[in-house]
Amino acid sequence: MLSKERNELLTQTGPGTPMGDLFRCYWQPVLLSEELPAPDCPPVRVQICSERLIAFRDSQNRLGLIDEFCAHRRVSLWFGRNEKSGLRCPYHGWKYDVTGNCIEVPSEEDPKFCEQIKLTAYPLVEKGGVLWAYMGDPNKKPPLPEYEFSNVSSEQRFISKRIQECNWLQAMEGGIDSSHVSFLHSGALNTDPLFKGSKGNKYNFADLRPVFEVVEHDGGLLIGARRNAEKDHYYWRVTQWVMPSFTMIPPRADHPVHGHFWVPIDDQNCWTWSYDYKASRELTNKERTAMENGEGIHCEYIPGTFIPRANKSNDYLMDREAQRTGVSYSGVHGIAIQDSSLQESMGPICDRTKEKLAPTDRGIMLARRKLLHAVKALQEEGTQPPGVDPQTHKVRSASFLLPKNQNYSDAAQEYLQAHPGKPHESL
Repeated sequence: MLSKERNELLTQTGPGTPMGDLFRCYWQPVLLSEELPAPDCPPVRVQICSERLIAFRDSQNRLGLIDEFCAHRRVSLWFGRNEKSGLRCPYHGWKYDVTGNCIEVPSEEDPKFCEQIKLTAYPLVEKGGVLWAYMGDPNKKPPLPEYEFSNVSSEQRFISKRIQECNWLQAMEGGIDSSHVSFLHSGALNTDPLFKGSKGNKYNFADLRPVFEVVEHDGGLLIGARRNAEKDHYYWRVTQWVMPSFTMIPPRADHPVHGHFWVPIDDQNCWTWSYDYKASRELTNKERTAMENGEGIHCEYIPGTFIPRANKSNDYLMDREAQRTGVSYSGVHGIAIQDSSLQESMGPICDRTKEKLAPTDRGIMLARRKLLHAVKALQEEGTQPPGVDPQTHKVRSASFLLPKNQNYSDAAQEYLQAHPGKPHESL
């Protein structure tokens, strides 16, 4: 368990908080490229780590991420006119460029009046179908992310996001917990078009007591879940966690590899980013259609929003008959919503002072320890945390069989590094 003080430290990410300072050391995904599709398109609200911002693409195709509120009377610039290389407040016409500088105040005669007006602004860049923001010290801005999914062609990847009504930490901890797969997702393993047909599924069902071996690496953790297999072999599934909130989940059969980012909106809500990709080929029409329809780790939405159609307000459309008959272990359809329903059920911020962890939670324990250590080092010594260096992003998850006398972190090292164009190791 965590003390109340440590739980608060890890879950609070607003401006000036220790964990907020740590998140601001990284580039964070904030928008899909398609949300700002063209120059002078409508601006988009962005809330991240409790900061309310506005994003826009100007007439010259430059990207801006600035304070949502006009410096004059604090009107939301979401109502603004995106025109002629700036965002103009509709209230009194004050206009801002992508760096937050006020470039025009029509009501003032003195042309230099603008020069003293500037909104908070952060770098916003486009890579791999995602708009990434950096909100930290400008003098310590790291190179752009190098996650493998962001370096393949658009035909090889699919990316979605959804709003999740809970703190980022309990969502992320669900992502590095492999033991729940044999229970919560058991129905989906044999029915979801992006999971079924895997030889590894039989090992998930046959051995409900995985043994976890967790190994530190430069960016975070390798979380190996070991299950018994035939002929003196183990079946391994190795999840990558790169700080603070990137995970890559081992693939199944020839299905795309997938994973998540969990990005705080505020302390009680987060964005769940989900990606699928194939390093060695384009996604098939069947795979892409399944993802668009909310299969795999994606979900259906309330039209016009990123709010899942099955959500807290409608009890996640739970089907007790499907639960009773075993069609679905939890009665909730879809892997994404199965996860979020239980993570949200813990409350907006889980009270970790009351939990009772087990040996299968070793990955979660060590992730918390690594986060706490990184926060302390950043606060006391100014040490940049693990996962900032883009070289640590060049990792893969994998699933494979190994003889029982071999250590996975040594024997499978080749499987756990990104190799452009080469298939992932998968069963």
